[in-house]
Amino acid sequence: MSGRARLAICAWVATLLASCAMLPLVSPATWIVQAAFMLAIQTGVGAATRRVPLARPLTVAAQALVTLLMLTLVFAHAQALAGFVPGPEAFQHFADLLQQGSDDVSRYAIPAPLHDGIRLMLIGGVLVIGLAVDTLAVTFRSAAPAGLPLLALYSVAAGLSESSVSWLWFLLAAAGYLTLLLAEGRDRLAQWGRVFGGAPRTGPGSESSGPLAPVRTGRRIGAVAMAIALLPLPTISGGLLDAAGTGVGSGNGGGGTISAVNPLVSLRDSLNVDENRQVLSVRTNTNDISDMYLRIVSLDDFDGTTWKPSQRHIQGVPNPFPTPTGLGADIKRAEIKTRISAADWYAQDWLPMPYPPSGVSIDGSWRYEPVGMTVVGDHGQNTRGVTYEVTSLAVQPTAEQLATAPAPSASLRNQYTKVPKSLPAVVAETARKVTAGSANHYEQAVKLQDYFAVTGGFQYDTRVDVGTGRDAIAKFLKDKQGFCVHFSFAMAAMARTLGIPARVAVGFAPGTQEANGSVSVGLKDAHAWPELYFEGVGWTRFEPTPNRGSVPSYTQSTTPGSDVPDPALPSTSTSTAPSAAPSASESCTAQQRKLEGCTSQAPAVVGGGDHQGPWWYAQLVALGLGALLLLTIPFAPMLWRTRMRSVRLGAHGRTDADAAVHTLAVWEELTDTAWDFGISPDESLTPRKAAARIVGLGHLDPAAAASVHRVADAVEQVLYAPRPQLAAGLAKDVRRVVVGFQDPAGRATRLRALVAPRSTVRVVWALSAWWTSVTTRAAALRPTLRKPSGQQG
Repeated sequence: MSGRARLAICAWVATLLASCAMLPLVSPATWIVQAAFMLAIQTGVGAATRRVPLARPLTVAAQALVTLLMLTLVFAHAQALAGFVPGPEAFQHFADLLQQGSDDVSRYAIPAPLHDGIRLMLIGGVLVIGLAVDTLAVTFRSAAPAGLPLLALYSVAAGLSESSVSWLWFLLAAAGYLTLLLAEGRDRLAQWGRVFGGAPRTGPGSESSGPLAPVRTGRRIGAVAMAIALLPLPTISGGLLDAAGTGVGSGNGGGGTISAVNPLVSLRDSLNVDENRQVLSVRTNTNDISDMYLRIVSLDDFDGTTWKPSQRHIQGVPNPFPTPTGLGADIKRAEIKTRISAADWYAQDWLPMPYPPSGVSIDGSWRYEPVGMTVVGDHGQNTRGVTYEVTSLAVQPTAEQLATAPAPSASLRNQYTKVPKSLPAVVAETARKVTAGSANHYEQAVKLQDYFAVTGGFQYDTRVDVGTGRDAIAKFLKDKQGFCVHFSFAMAAMARTLGIPARVAVGFAPGTQEANGSVSVGLKDAHAWPELYFEGVGWTRFEPTPNRGSVPSYTQSTTPGSDVPDPALPSTSTSTAPSAAPSASESCTAQQRKLEGCTSQAPAVVGGGDHQGPWWYAQLVALGLGALLLLTIPFAPMLWRTRMRSVRLGAHGRTDADAAVHTLAVWEELTDTAWDFGISPDESLTPRKAAARIVGLGHLDPAAAASVHRVADAVEQVLYAPRPQLAAGLAKDVRRVVVGFQDPAGRATRLRALVAPRSTVRVVWALSAWWTSVTTRAAALRPTLRKPSGQQG
């Protein structure tokens, strides 16, 4: 098998291994077999056209054409001419399938069903990446840049996947890329021969082993590099309501932090999934599940654009939990015990619990964040398939207790009423207008809640964009359409402008009561709601989102004719399509709600659609550094050659010995430069004949040719003369030769000599020689065991 054919097979393998990272995204994963077969045909076409041979652009064009014909045959044969020749109808069908695939991606949880649209996106994407890899690595013989499309393929898959074995996909992708690099290196080594004046390259066997020793060394280096890369491997999973990544904290519970993240950036797409999979199964000893909100985390850092959790100190899980901040002894409360079982596919860092929790019993490695009273997994611990018991308090304040609550402490008020100067003035103006005439913060909070849920004419619509930038809340107040994120964000921000401490909680609204007494919490029960602080009561839940969850009894409006949901009803889930009818506050009466005659839209969370975990920023930085490192790999040969040229042509000592070493180094730089421009060194020639060969093959001008011969004469003096006459100015001669090579060379040749110099194979040879010397010394140090002789003396 030729070296180029071997390289093509390695390119096929590398693309296929990188594609395996997308296996967890859809079910079933049978698409990978079809993709592998079509990718093999694409590779075979490239090998055949290169053997003809065709010009490189024609080779790429032939592969692209065959790829298009295969996709047409598989996905649009009914619309194509003769079943495989694409026409206008076929291209329109492709566009329809891609649109369908895009819609399915936003609608379905991971793993998504393998519909034709998603299948076309997967297989088509793999074929495009495969064509790019084959073109770079085989057609243009540059394997290192082929890592960029492979990195893109892996990064997209890793960014969407919730797989707990992401290290395996990274290992496969990296192994494929290293195999490609080694195959190219072996092919080049087999053609180049040995460098004049270089150290002998002897392997553990005979001289005929050729490039095998460097290849073995390359394999060892690659294995070590992959092992090192796996240690800090970042993941891009860890969404707040879906799969999570690596956990937080360090050690055994004595410290660590939770970093600030924005967990709701992708929630709009999550709200529009069709499949309402069960996330949690809950059993509780309370008869009223209307307040059974399972809270995950609170968002208390508001920058004018979004809400996110502040960086918090975490510690070991206490038993029992401390009393919630601000809860007074005179507030009525009841202890509730809840047993929660998470689905096998649902894995995320934070532990869903009723608020406020007073204790938790759970196996595994978990940490406690005291400010938000949340429990978070430590170093990879997540909720996948776990069962745990939570003891919590059902706090039951009265409206009078909330209305007469004293002012909170100055530190708490300063922290939780902070709003940025960039917040549009309309937010505070609307808050003052809505709450005009209120006697206290409690009345203001109730009026804000009623404004969003009842009197303001707002509509619940999951198809509305989340919105970014400083005007997002102002736009929501104007358009009056949104989902729970909009309502909770807006009410919390408006409360802060009124001086009421506020934050946003994220978790699940009450689920559905089952016949066996348990409560099923599904994807569509995912929710966000505001929490406002009242001294003596603590953090108190409000519900501004229409037709979602339950309005707390202590916030029931007494305004005649007001239309508030019945607090005894848990949230219900219906279609997530945008409503064209008036908001629930205008068209649905309280009596209809009691009879469940009103439609309700509830958010759902894609297990993998939101990738903002507690280490989001750290993961992004780590991923960026890793990508930057991979991007520098193609330029490593250029950097090495630049450094070697600087060392060889740099200053040297004044003794004769130093000058002799400098002369040999200059000659090595000259021959390496010629090698980079396509003139491989011939070790059998003398320096004088080697110089003549370089001048002839390099078509050097007279000035550069004279420089080459001067350097060769100096080398012969060092090697053969009894008393060498050392020459000066050899470094300038080599620089003149470099210019002499560059002037007649084409742009592609100059670029190749700069970015991918052939002489960098010296690195492999040096490593091979070093390893051989190490193994030789190690063998010499081992004691020799002699077998005793059988003769008697």
